[in-house]
Formats: sequence, structure tokens, C-alpha cells
Amino acid sequence: MLPPFQPQRRSRHLFTPILRAVGQLDDPALLRVLLKSFSISVVCFGVLAGGAYWVVHQWLGPDSVWGLLGGALGSLLALVSALWLFLPVAVIIASLFMTPVCEAVERRWYPGLPPAQGASGWAQAWEGLALGLRVLALSVVTLPISLVFPGVGTALGWVITAWAVGRGLFGAVALRRMTRREVQGLYRARRLDVLVQGAVLTVAGTLPLVNVLVPVLGPAAMVHVLLRGSGAERPAGWRP
Repeated sequence: MLPPFQPQRRSRHLFTPILRAVGQLDDPALLRVLLKSFSISVVCFGVLAGGAYWVVHQWLGPDSVWGLLGGALGSLLALVSALWLFLPVAVIIASLFMTPVCEAVERRWYPGLPPAQGASGWAQAWEGLALGLRVLALSVVTLPISLVFPGVGTALGWVITAWAVGRGLFGAVALRRMTRREVQGLYRARRLDVLVQGAVLTVAGTLPLVNVLVPVLGPAAMVHVLLRGSGAERPAGWRP
């Protein structure tokens, strides 16, 4: 459980959580998670591209030029689609490594915290997996809307995705130390902070190379959203 929270509703700066998360990317614990998540991402999308190549190649004829060209085009289209669908994959990866990321942030910024005694690791992993599937479903639904109504559809899809990513990651992180009812109450008080982090992560998820940071930055930022006002943070003005 957490110490009683001070009656704060907003952070000093809405971007403080994500900026602090970026500033801790030199932490060896986060670098290890980043390497693992990057490796998993490469394997996942490598399998996707290879599978698309094989299917199209076989369909058009394995011994024909059209089969080779079609397979290459299929692989390219699969990778382009993967950019749109990268965020839900990143969220699922984040759920696998959420505990070490949260612990690293707490060690650096909140040394006064007691050990986490919230939901089990399995419950947190399931929360993250469910979030990833929800974001995946939203991405699949909003893709044709964005194609039919460019601009408005894309903006609407980003807003919905930002809400889902922020709300889901905040809940998964908070369950380490709070009951589900407590999480819901604190979320209502910090909804704007959560939405801003979700929006930044959603944009990051669409940028090649930057998107590989999402599995680390997401949980790290939400730890800061959760724990401000807990009385366990470093003194004001402290810098790592």
C-alpha cells in the first residue's frame, strides 16, 4: 500500500512524468528492458514480414518472377501495417517487463516507498495483455476510418488510442500498490495527467525507432503520475 496522498490534483508540469522517464533511459535496469523489448519487436515483425513474403510468394508461384516481386511487396506492406499496429505490440511487451521498470523508477525517485503489495505479477501481466488487445482492436477499427476520412478520422483515432493507452498503463502500474477501487478514484483526480502521457506515447508509437522506447517510457511515466504527492519522492530540486 501507499502512504496517504497529499491533496494535489495536478503536477507542476503535465509533461514532467514523460520527461523524467526519458531522463532515466541511462539507467542500466531500463537499458536491459529496452534491449529485451527491442529484440522481441525485431523477432515479431521479422516473422510477420517473412510470413507475408512466403504466403504471397507461394500464392503467385514460387518459381515465377511475379512470385518474387509479389512476396517482396507483401513483406513491405506487412511492415508498413506493422508501423500502424506497433503501439499495441509495444503495450503488450511493456506488460511483460513492467515490474523491473517500475522498481527502477521507484529506486531513483521514490526511495521512501514500502515494498509493493498490490496485485500479483500475473494480474498485472493480464491487465497489460488486455490493454494491448484493446488498443489493437481500436487500431484495426480506426484504420479504415482514417483512410475514408483522412484528417478527422486520424485525429479521432489518436485521441481514442491516447485515452486507452494512458488509462490502461496507469491502471496496470497502480495495481502494484493499490486496489482496483483506489485506482479508479485516483485516476479520476489525475485524468488529465494520464491522458497527456497517453497522447505522447501514442505519437511516439507512430515514429520509427522512437517507438521502441514505448515499452519502457510508458510504465516509467505512469509511476510518476501515480506517486506524486505520496510523500515518498525525493526532495524538491533533487536531480539524479
